[in-house]
Amino acid sequence: MLVSEGSPQPMEAVDDHPSARFTWAIKNFSTYHGEKMSSDPFVVRGCKWRVVVFPNGEHLSMYLDAADSMTLPYGWSIYAQFSLAVVNQMNSSFTVRKHTQHQFNTRCSDWGFTSFMQLKELCEEGRGYLMNDTCVIEVDVTVRRTSDVSSHNPKRKTGYIGLKNEGASCCMNSLIQTFYHLPYLRKAVYHIPTTQNDRPSGSIPLALQSVFYKLQHSETSVATKELFKSLGWEKNESFIQPDVQELSMVFCEKLDDKMKGTIVEGIIQQLFEGHYVNFVECIDVDYRSSSMRSFYNLQLDVKGCRDVYASFDKYVEVERLEGVNGYYAETHGLQDAKKRIRFLDFPPVLQLQLKRFDYDFMRDTTVKINDRYEFPLQLDLDREDGKYLSPVANRNIRNLYTLHSVLVHSDGVDGGHYYAYVRPALSDQWFKFDDERVTQEHQNVALDEQYGGEELRQIKLGLNNSSFNYIKQSNAYVLVYIRESERGNIICNVEEKDIAEHLRITLKREPKEAHLYTIIKVSCEEDLHKQIGKHIYFDLVDHDKVCCFRIRKQDSFALIQETVAKIFKVALHCQRLWMWAKRKNHTYRPHRQLTPQEKAQHVGYLRDYITKDDNAELHLFLEVEDKEDLQPISPCERTKDEIMLFFKLYDPLKEELRYLLSLYIRTHKESYIHTYRGSCYHLLLHHHTPKHMNKQLLRNCYL
Repeated sequence: MLVSEGSPQPMEAVDDHPSARFTWAIKNFSTYHGEKMSSDPFVVRGCKWRVVVFPNGEHLSMYLDAADSMTLPYGWSIYAQFSLAVVNQMNSSFTVRKHTQHQFNTRCSDWGFTSFMQLKELCEEGRGYLMNDTCVIEVDVTVRRTSDVSSHNPKRKTGYIGLKNEGASCCMNSLIQTFYHLPYLRKAVYHIPTTQNDRPSGSIPLALQSVFYKLQHSETSVATKELFKSLGWEKNESFIQPDVQELSMVFCEKLDDKMKGTIVEGIIQQLFEGHYVNFVECIDVDYRSSSMRSFYNLQLDVKGCRDVYASFDKYVEVERLEGVNGYYAETHGLQDAKKRIRFLDFPPVLQLQLKRFDYDFMRDTTVKINDRYEFPLQLDLDREDGKYLSPVANRNIRNLYTLHSVLVHSDGVDGGHYYAYVRPALSDQWFKFDDERVTQEHQNVALDEQYGGEELRQIKLGLNNSSFNYIKQSNAYVLVYIRESERGNIICNVEEKDIAEHLRITLKREPKEAHLYTIIKVSCEEDLHKQIGKHIYFDLVDHDKVCCFRIRKQDSFALIQETVAKIFKVALHCQRLWMWAKRKNHTYRPHRQLTPQEKAQHVGYLRDYITKDDNAELHLFLEVEDKEDLQPISPCERTKDEIMLFFKLYDPLKEELRYLLSLYIRTHKESYIHTYRGSCYHLLLHHHTPKHMNKQLLRNCYL
C-alpha cells in the first residue's frame, strides 16, 4: 500500500507573489508498481496544485500539475516559477533540485522533468534518497497573476526571447540560438528563396526563416515543431535527445543543400568549413603520402587535457603506426610509419566539440567525463610560430578567435539537458538561453563555472563543519569561436529589407489572426488505406497529410460537421467523430467518440478541452456508417469489455504492409477468442488475401 504525507508550508505572504513549499513523503516507495502516483492537492494563490511522479523505467519523471484544470474557467492561464526536489535525508547538501517556469493553461496543465534522476541512484542503499523505503519530494511554487507575466517577459529584461521545449528539443534549441546570433548566417537564411505557397513543415528554409523572424520580432517564446518536421524528423523522434555534433552536421548539410543554386550558395562552407592535411611518412622505406580533409567542427579530447591548447597539441602530435596497425604503403606493403595532422586553414566560425563522453572498457559502458577543462575567452591558433599549421598554410590570415557561445550539457550519460551561454554582440554581457528562459549572466558564470571538475563544499553536521568534493555535472560541451578579423562581417546588422516581403506580411499577420482560429484535421479510413505501408508503418496516419481546414474558435461544432459533410460527401446523419489520443510510444489512436455534450460546445472550448498540445490543432477521426433513414447516427454503445482494433496485413512474399479494416471486439477471454477467429476469417475472405497466406493465418488464429 502506498502512503503519502504532505502539507503546504508558506514561504512568503506577499500578495503579489504568493509562494508555498509542499513536502510529500512517499512511503513504501519501492513496492509501488503502478504507472504513476500523485500527491494530495495543495493551494497556492487560489489554485490547486499537485506533484505527479512516474516511478518506473530508468529515470524518475516528475511534474507539477494544475490539479483543478478541468474546472477552471475557459481561457484560464497561470504563470508559475517552481522547483522540484528529491530530498537527501542523510545530507541535505546532496538533495537533487531542479528549477523551471511555465505558463500553465488548459492545453498544457502540467510541466516538469522527464528524466529528473536515475532510479537506480534514488533507490541505491546508503545514498540517502530512500530511507525506510520513504522518498521525500519537495516543491517550491511561486505563482503570479496573468497580468504580472508581462513584467517577467524575458524580452523586456534582456531584449531576447527563448524557444519552447517540444520534448527533448533543448539540444536543438541551444543550437538554433547559437546560429540565430550569427547575424551573417541569419541574413543568408532570409535570402533563400521561398514563396507564400510553401508550407513550413515541408520547407527547411521557410521553417528556419519563420523561427528566426519570430525570435527577432515576437514577444513570447517560439515553437520549433514545424522546423522539426521540415528536417524530416517524425513526432516520436523529437522525444529522443540527439547528439549536438550530429545535429549540427545534419543541420548544416541540409541547409547547404537548400542554398545551392541561390544567391547564398556556399555560405555554410564560407562560415564553418576548415581543412587539414593528414601526413604519413614510412620509417623503413622512402614513402610519403598526404590527403586533405574538410571539417565543420573539430572534436577535441577532454580526458588527459587541461585546456583547449592541450587538446590541440594532442590533435597534431605524431602518432606511430606499427605492426598490424601499420600503414599500407602500396607496393611496399604494410609498413611502420609516423602520422601527423596539420591545419591548412581554420573557418571564420570555429565550432569545437569537447569529447565529454567516452567508452569505458573496464565497465563496458559509456561514461561522461566531468574533468576540469578550461577554455579561453581569446584563442590564438597561431601560437608558437604556427605549430598547428601546415607549411603551405596561408600565414597572412591571423587565426585569433574570440569566444561567442558555450553550449552546456547538464547531468549524465542517459539523458540530461542542454542550454547555451551566448554573447550576441561579443561584448562583456552574456545571456543564458535555457529553452523559454532567457537571463543575463556574468562572464565568470559562462566561462569559469562551465569548466567542470570538482568543487569543495562546506556543510555543517551538528556542531562541526565538514567539507566534501562535489563533482560538477554541468559543463561545456561545444564552444563556438569567431575569428577577430571577421567579427565585423559576421556580427552585422540584419534589416527588414533582408526579409522577403511575403514572409514579412505572412508572419506579421499570423499573430493577429492565429488566436481567432483553430486548425481542424480530419482523417478517415481512406487515409489509412493510402498511408499505411507507404510511409506509415507503426502509426495509423500522418496528420500532416490529411484533410485540413480552419474554423473560428467562437463558431459552433456544427460548422465542423457541415464542413466535413461538404469535403467528404458524407451526410451529417452518417458521421461519427472520434478524438485521437497520444500513447506512451508517441503514436496516436482513436480514443473515444465525442459526446453530445461536447458537440454542443463552441470550437475553441472543445479544442482546449480535448487536447493539451500547444499547437492550435484539433485532430478528429471520421467513422462513416451508411444509413437509409435520416436519423442522426447514434453514439456507438460500447462496454468496458469492448475495444476497437485496426487490422494491418503483412505479405512476407511481397514484403508489403497494408491496412484492412477496423472492428469492435470483446475483451472477455472466450468471447474475444471466438470473435477474433471470426474476424480473421472475415478478413481473409473479403480482402483478397492470397491463398498461400490463408492457411497459415487461419492456423495462427487458433494458436
